[in-house]
Amino acid sequence: MALLALKLPRVSGFLGVDPPANQRLLGALEGFTLTVGKLRISAGAGFTVAFTGDIMTMPGLPKLPSAEGIDVDHSGKITGLF
Repeated sequence: MALLALKLPRVSGFLGVDPPANQRLLGALEGFTLTVGKLRISAGAGFTVAFTGDIMTMPGLPKLPSAEGIDVDHSGKITGLF
């Protein structure tokens, strides 16, 4: 079994810390419990995502792009658009 990296998605202002603006607070949190509600394995990308609250994620892309099914015939008629 391969090892996968763990990603923790966060929203802006997570725990009141905005790392780029407040570098002195990085790593300052200690002695708390982080509750993980759901895990999602992204095996193709090589990581596991741990969800710790409500967050919207972006959908992945299909293996075959929709553009592959679009065609224009010799008379200019377009087919394959949704």
